[in-house]
Amino acid sequence: MRKAVSHLKQACPVMSEIIDRWGAPKIEYLDPDFKTLSRCIVGQQLSGKAARTIFGRFEAACGRGGVRPGAILKMGVEGLRPLGLSMQKSAYLMDLAEKTRARQLRFDRLEKMADDEVIEHLTQVKGVGVWTAQMLLMFALRREDVFPTGDLGIRNAIQRAWAMEEPPKPARMEEIAEPWRPHRTLACWYLWRSLENQAGL
Repeated sequence: MRKAVSHLKQACPVMSEIIDRWGAPKIEYLDPDFKTLSRCIVGQQLSGKAARTIFGRFEAACGRGGVRPGAILKMGVEGLRPLGLSMQKSAYLMDLAEKTRARQLRFDRLEKMADDEVIEHLTQVKGVGVWTAQMLLMFALRREDVFPTGDLGIRNAIQRAWAMEEPPKPARMEEIAEPWRPHRTLACWYLWRSLENQAGL
């Protein structure tokens, strides 16, 4: 991690200032598994506090065996809805559980896949888009050079740090981030922190 921090500081004066302000990185990782992807789906478009509350209910409802496909399929949409999950998210969780049980989705193979392959594999699940897959790459699979240009927080952080009049387009973001390679994941963590947001799953 020190090598990555040193690279970012040397590669980019603006990033160097952000790093000096926030100090050593403290990244929290989760396991690249069924439970983590379920957590991502549950937390979509929710504040951190609301997401934790609803996921806590969801995890408890899954029972002693924990968050696993069989528990979700047993509850069905009718059992998920009273936990505070929308009809849409309940359907997404059902699709995740069905595809995992049918072994269409293989969490045990993610580690050996390239980033693009992971994204393609995960986005076969309804409700799992490129951004969600990128978050799993960053904070579960620990891939070091992921750069989610579609993330609003990253766009806003770059706009603020580079004193732009409006949020940058993806092409401009890629241009700014090019010197950060191969440590763009860590750079993103610092950009999120620069907005005083939590960075992680």
